[in-house]
Amino acid sequence: MARPLPSLSGLLAFEAAARFQSFTRGAASLRLTQTAVSHAIRALEDELGVALFERRARGVALTPEGLRYFTAVERALDALEDATACARRRDGRMTLTVSVVPSFASRWLVPRLGAFRAVAPDIDVRIAPSADLVDFARAGVDVAIRFGRGRYPGLRSDRLMDDEVFPVCSPDLVRRGPKLCAIADLAKHVLLHDETHGDWRAWLAAAGARGVDAQRGPIFLDSSMLVQAAVSGQGVALARRVLAEAELARGALVRPFALSLPTKFAYYVVSPKTESDRPHVRAFREWVLSAAQTTNGAGEIRRRSKRLRG
Repeated sequence: MARPLPSLSGLLAFEAAARFQSFTRGAASLRLTQTAVSHAIRALEDELGVALFERRARGVALTPEGLRYFTAVERALDALEDATACARRRDGRMTLTVSVVPSFASRWLVPRLGAFRAVAPDIDVRIAPSADLVDFARAGVDVAIRFGRGRYPGLRSDRLMDDEVFPVCSPDLVRRGPKLCAIADLAKHVLLHDETHGDWRAWLAAAGARGVDAQRGPIFLDSSMLVQAAVSGQGVALARRVLAEAELARGALVRPFALSLPTKFAYYVVSPKTESDRPHVRAFREWVLSAAQTTNGAGEIRRRSKRLRG
């Protein structure tokens, strides 16, 4: 069954005119005449049965219906443009689009991409940061890296690495006080949270803490912001090791307490089963799994987890 969609030329004319709020400027961007764009938009309005623009003496303005339609059309055209760019081959090169959680992309994946270029110089990686699950076909995504339980129906899912959480803070915060020698001292500090208060509650319970309110303190929906807030001395964060390891290595963050908790979720490399053996997808998957093995990770987490449970 054919999709009940309007003509692409009408959509392009509408999007350009709406973007510039001008038929004339929209036409110029498309290298068409103002009359051609006006006729295309009128035909689109007739087909939809709704007015998309208010025609005024000194220009045009989107109607409420036109504004809603423009938002959807612009998003769809952007996705089509991205998918087209990914599908094209340049001088025999392949483009691989990776959808990845923004915090993991900036703090773990991107710093290591140079190593992938060294082993796969004919593959251009396109990073698409997103915390949402993606429709691989519609979004033009080849591979995704997700933080979850690994259950993704219809997809190949390879466990990339586990993680753990523990308190971190700036060394300046420790030096200038209040003191941070015992866990009870956390009651005198600002607690920084990642998305919810649940992780701090679990960590404090495991530590046997008393008198520390896990409900207080700011929440950061982006884990990179949480780490940065800790680096800048705004408080004590309960951070994931994978995301804070660079700052810990260079001394921008310190661990005031040794206790860590394994996270309920892990990182997974995910791709459609029908696409998972394509050469560029397989090359990236094998490389990123190998790179994760060299990260100070799974074995240490398992040892600490066993000590904690024991």
